[in-house]
Amino acid sequence: MLKLVDQPVYLSKGKLVTFDEFKAKNTVSDDDYKKTMAYKIMSSHNVGEDDSHYRIKFDALASHDITYVGIIQTAKASGLKEFPIPYVLTNCHNSLCAVGGTINEDDHLFGLSAAKKYGGIFVPANEAVIHSYMREMFAAPYKMILGSDSHTRYGALGTMAIGEGGPELVKQLLNRTYDINRPEVIAIYMTGKPKKGVGPQDVALAIIKAVFKCGFVKNKVMEFIGDGISNLSVEYRNAIDVMTTETTCLSSIWKTDDAVKEYLSEYLRADEYKEVSPDEGARYDGAVYVELDKIEPMIALPFHPSNAFTIKELNENALDILRECEIECQKQIGDRVVFNLTDKIVGKKVKVSQGVVAGCSGGTYDNLCQVASILEHGKVGSDAFALSIYPGSQPTMLKLVENGAVAKMIKSGAIVKPAFCGPCFGAGDVPCNNGLSIRHTTRNFMSREGSKPGEKQIASVALMDARSIAATAINGGCLTPATEVDFDETVPKFTFDKTIYENRVYNGFKKADGKAELVYGPNIADWPTIEPLKDNLAMKVVAVIKDPVTTTDELIPSGETSSYRSNPLRLAEFALSRKVPEYVQRAKAVKKENKDILEGKINEQVEATLALAGVDTSDLSYGSVIYAVKPGDGSAREQAASCQRVLGGVANLASEYATKRYRSNLINWGMIPFLTKDIEYNLNDVIVVKDVAEKLKRGDTEFEALLVREDKVSAFKLHIDPLTDDEKDIILKGCLINYYA
Repeated sequence: MLKLVDQPVYLSKGKLVTFDEFKAKNTVSDDDYKKTMAYKIMSSHNVGEDDSHYRIKFDALASHDITYVGIIQTAKASGLKEFPIPYVLTNCHNSLCAVGGTINEDDHLFGLSAAKKYGGIFVPANEAVIHSYMREMFAAPYKMILGSDSHTRYGALGTMAIGEGGPELVKQLLNRTYDINRPEVIAIYMTGKPKKGVGPQDVALAIIKAVFKCGFVKNKVMEFIGDGISNLSVEYRNAIDVMTTETTCLSSIWKTDDAVKEYLSEYLRADEYKEVSPDEGARYDGAVYVELDKIEPMIALPFHPSNAFTIKELNENALDILRECEIECQKQIGDRVVFNLTDKIVGKKVKVSQGVVAGCSGGTYDNLCQVASILEHGKVGSDAFALSIYPGSQPTMLKLVENGAVAKMIKSGAIVKPAFCGPCFGAGDVPCNNGLSIRHTTRNFMSREGSKPGEKQIASVALMDARSIAATAINGGCLTPATEVDFDETVPKFTFDKTIYENRVYNGFKKADGKAELVYGPNIADWPTIEPLKDNLAMKVVAVIKDPVTTTDELIPSGETSSYRSNPLRLAEFALSRKVPEYVQRAKAVKKENKDILEGKINEQVEATLALAGVDTSDLSYGSVIYAVKPGDGSAREQAASCQRVLGGVANLASEYATKRYRSNLINWGMIPFLTKDIEYNLNDVIVVKDVAEKLKRGDTEFEALLVREDKVSAFKLHIDPLTDDEKDIILKGCLINYYA
């Protein structure tokens, strides 16, 4: 089904061959990596002179209403006058306005006012989810798009798209660059044709299962090639592509063809089509072979998309698989609440309580046409199982209404709702306590469906393809692969009605009105003052997380907390609240100790600790630090780092960082991304690094450190991966805002 090849391979006459096989018949060049699609596109956007270290300028930017207020506030504080490239502000995350009174709609008005003042594009609430809109209106071959959402992926349309934290968008708004070493490129070689009933989520989960845990594509580019691509519709490709984020790759790119040309024509952008393909002899750093015809309907159990099985395998071995999953999940939750999965076994079947098909991954036109076709042959029923369906955009919704698909879904008992990302991050369709929801969305991390273990409630999500969710719905909520039901696969032709967006979307690009005023709601607050890094550093450990991976959802929860994203201090109150509830108060206590040091009122315990390390408090950065084995998987949201920073955090300690984007978020908020091994940290340990500023300036990657534990001092070493000159300056100045100021 899937095979990984961890060695260089070459493209030869449409096939992948080893180095030795290629060299036997061809001349090998050190520049063969330049024949990949990834190199062609990234190098064409590189404004630097070094093709081993890119300085990228993007064609367009995209943000949603969880992130754009902070980005614009940061850019404004750094001297923003006008958006230099198209910047799309969508309103698909805080659309419900159900938490915090007026503050969500206040953010939307701020976004509209910013689009008018700086020349942006404003997509109102429920008009389209961010990635659906960008596919429909912006993505095209040879473009690069940067988004403040981790699922910014438009590779199937020939666009290299990258999801990053907000500060990276700020750099683009200020005409700076996205700096990155040339990434490795992994060929995803697709052959065959999927079976009837096997959908894009099934393919995506199979790939994620194969590559995530071994880090095979981490921070690399996934380049999709092979004759199997021609057997997939463009929407099918889009739905696979958006899930590449869950592999921890940097970006993705697909070979384009006439199907992409037709897709762009449907959206009245035929003139933007170009062929994107690798050249003969392209060199890849490895490969993943995907036999599409051998993939079966899949299910990813809690709490990660890589925890995947075939539905058939789960149904045949439900007790063993669910019990093992229970045990592993309980370790993550701790003793706050009891987690159950084996109780979902009813007789010889696994029964779930809810189904959701939504957003940029599930709510595509093709998916929902086939969902409607399956639901037409049954009913959701009047028991506990419920099915919610969210088309990804109003143009998609309109066509589904016109072709009768919405009528079929509604008649079956499904509820059809407007475009909204809530089911992806816990702001809509929260299941019952102990419920298991099956979803064609992007993630199934702990509590991402909206439950609150700290309040003795827990639910969970299993990821599945829309087709198998529909098959399960008409089978009373009992897990059923879509390969076991009969339905018409035919997808009626899609036609795009441009008036939907013309009548509602504000398009202000190149129409900036500098005299326009930003509209501030009472929850929108400026960033607090952040201190530059001083010569010496002392940091107190306030959280120790030993899980194999720590997600950004655990660092700053999603769901209703997102309503407070425009108020840095208020949002920070939720930091680590579902993982280490005591973190905020501990961090605040350390921040108070720092304030006392600055005011010359250092308390005796802190003074004694620092004296043991022999550090002078006259030029000292003192703050809190968290240790996690591998933090930062998941969302691109910068708040995972900024919340620590505004609470006085000065660094992270980690064995490795799960994603490049989380490490970048730390750096952009002035926090040092230390690497550490073979040290068991305890709460209240104090770590001292002398002359840290000078060492950063000269590019040191190894730091002598002192660990003060009670009344004992021991020496050890911390490390960091190399920093660019700009990254060093950002950390030294305290954060990106200070750097630009």
